[in-house]
Amino acid sequence: MTRKQTSNALTVDDALGQALLAHARAAIHHALTGESLSVPEDPRLDKPGATFVTLTQNRQLRGCIGSLEAYRPLREDVRANALAAAFEDPRFPPLTRDEWPSITLEVSLLTPPEPLTFTDETALIAQLRPHQDGLILAAGPYRATFLPQVWSQLPDPKTFLAALKQKAGLDPFRPVPGLKAWRYTVTAWHEPAHREASASQGARR
Repeated sequence: MTRKQTSNALTVDDALGQALLAHARAAIHHALTGESLSVPEDPRLDKPGATFVTLTQNRQLRGCIGSLEAYRPLREDVRANALAAAFEDPRFPPLTRDEWPSITLEVSLLTPPEPLTFTDETALIAQLRPHQDGLILAAGPYRATFLPQVWSQLPDPKTFLAALKQKAGLDPFRPVPGLKAWRYTVTAWHEPAHREASASQGARR
């Protein structure tokens, strides 16, 4: 397990990350097989928290669903988001049992969103902290977020904002009246890459 970044109001360490990853994996495993996996317990799992669960397969995105605000215990949040990422992400078909051995999980724990004040989108872009900020955009019924991990694919703040506007269903090239924005940071843990590599080799055999 690798921890990518640390920034959260909870006392955050690798023990918590291990517990979150284990609960996410156990939820999907039980849904696919009916089998229960033993999971480490941690009293912090009873505290409210907001998580995103990301699935990758052969290093490609296979699902990502999460919560932007903490409204239920961490153990419930990470399990619900794991199941949603596996079976309800509209970009992908539901995960199958045959695929499961090749899936690697990542869990991101979010800080509370912080509203940003800006006069125009140029001022908003100037406030963004690449590779640190997750960003939420909203305008009327439109709403979307990018986790901080997306900066690795879109390192330019202007491009990052335009892509997020497009994800929200907004015009990426024109100012959006009434645009609102919030930022947050995450602590992200992911399973070892060798899990995915080993599973792929096993499948080839």
